[in-house]
Amino acid sequence: MTTTTQDVEMKDNNQTPAQSIVSATTSTLQHLKEIAALIDTGSYTKEVRRVARAVRLTVGIRQKLTASVVASFLDFALGSGSEAHARLSSFVPKSDEHDMEVDTASSTSLAASKHVPVELEIYCYFIVLLFLIDQKKYNEAKACSSASIARLKSLNKRTIDVIASRLYFYYSLSYEMTGDLAEIRGTLLSLHHSATLRHDELGQETLLNLLLRNYLHYNLYDQAEKLRSKAPRFEAHSNQQFCRYLFYLGKIRTIQLEYTDAKESLLQAARKAPVAALGFRVQCNKWAILVRLLLGEIPERSIFMQKGMEKALRPYFELTNAVRIGDLELFRNVQEKFAKTFSEDRTHNLIVRLRHNVIRTGLRNISISYSRISLTDVAQKLRLNSANPVADAESIVAKAIRDGAIDATIDHKNGYMVSKETGDIYSTNEPQNAFNSRIAFCLNMHNEAVRALRFPPNTHREKESEEKRREMKQQEEELAKYMAEEDDDDF
Repeated sequence: MTTTTQDVEMKDNNQTPAQSIVSATTSTLQHLKEIAALIDTGSYTKEVRRVARAVRLTVGIRQKLTASVVASFLDFALGSGSEAHARLSSFVPKSDEHDMEVDTASSTSLAASKHVPVELEIYCYFIVLLFLIDQKKYNEAKACSSASIARLKSLNKRTIDVIASRLYFYYSLSYEMTGDLAEIRGTLLSLHHSATLRHDELGQETLLNLLLRNYLHYNLYDQAEKLRSKAPRFEAHSNQQFCRYLFYLGKIRTIQLEYTDAKESLLQAARKAPVAALGFRVQCNKWAILVRLLLGEIPERSIFMQKGMEKALRPYFELTNAVRIGDLELFRNVQEKFAKTFSEDRTHNLIVRLRHNVIRTGLRNISISYSRISLTDVAQKLRLNSANPVADAESIVAKAIRDGAIDATIDHKNGYMVSKETGDIYSTNEPQNAFNSRIAFCLNMHNEAVRALRFPPNTHREKESEEKRREMKQQEEELAKYMAEEDDDDF
């Protein structure tokens, strides 16, 4: 009995590498055919949710796409004689003879049986574009995406909007990877205008983010803010697009010195981003740390110890330590040590702004430690390396007193800074203000959570049959899966 079982197991596992590759290729092609059937049904019934589900299912098989699979799918979906097939086939490289062993008997062309819906044609552009970008063939991807955008401009169907929003994203990405992002700004503005007129809200929020990214890439913050302020407002349809919008808004607000609003936007973007979007969350945290430092706050150590972020946030941890101590020399050393990192992150200009905060923190520590100290000693402790450090120290102390950073007076005659006796902080309104800000934050989070809740319609009015309940449960499971995959995708 045991021998028979072992023989069966050996027969099952005794596959050659060529057979296993053909099996995987056939399986992937079969999945694509099922997705094509789903799109075909969605086009016929005009159900957007079916097309959206097809896009979600594509994410799961994206890594399995090969040249032979894409070529076979194009033959199946478009037919070998169509203009779209000829155009898209030119972007797909000729596959090896080894990979071409696909079961062509089952690959009866969908185009031969009936008219190909435009949704399926646009989906073929999407598949080819995904394949080219994953293969890092950005020039071919640029040409393919441009062809897809030209085709989209002549179409106006709501069932295409979901696929179109993905094509917009990869259109911008392919041009960004080749360094030609400025070339498509006019096209993106035209597409955004068309999406607004057609009430394509998913396309609007995607294109708005792409335009903001385009402007910020070239440091055109004023133009980005003008566009953002005049763009139509509506409820967010995609969590990932909303996170991107908050991140870009936070960057604009930071450059415009509106640090409080910037901090709120950046922290919200970091909280709402999915766990899988590690790179995006790292960028959000880098900017949020700098904004909090510019506000005079010191971020908690736990922010720098988040899983997977320790190495990326290390330069900002050392920078935070220098600001917390108020050591100008240490701040300069950190700035020089990680100059390349700060330049790549495009945060160097913000770090230059922090110099004043470092001096102010050091001065505050001095005023707490000494009731009276000479301006010469202040210059030495702050490590001012200017031509006339005493005069600079005097002006810095005077400005800090005027701004209310320290409670002291200057004895100009004898060259001393005299600190006033510190009172009890609990006798002031500071604790009340701190509690008020925390309560406002918690209430705002509660209100957002309530707005994000989804309730099944008319559950209290009609009594449903067992079949309807099962169908609704299946839809809820699909929705939950969609939201999880939607969050993880494209970051």
